[in-house]
Amino acid sequence: MGRLNPYTLQMQITRMYEQGQSFFATMKVQDWLRERNQDPADYDIIFHQKPAPPGSDNIIAIEIELRRKDGQPVDPWLQEQANLHA
Repeated sequence: MGRLNPYTLQMQITRMYEQGQSFFATMKVQDWLRERNQDPADYDIIFHQKPAPPGSDNIIAIEIELRRKDGQPVDPWLQEQANLHA
């Protein structure tokens, strides 16, 4: 089991984008997938920049889209967890 992190994946990716470290975002999602016993090579990882929700300390929010390369649907729970807000 991976180490416990108090920040959601979506929060971590948003912070990376805000700090100009978006280059590392894909690797972070790949590690997150591995922690959930998924093969990152099975997925295309797409990031969508959106305005942050009202009341947030951030200006932007990054939404993570997972697409299976084999055309099968992504497990809804996995997609939901990738974009979970704290």
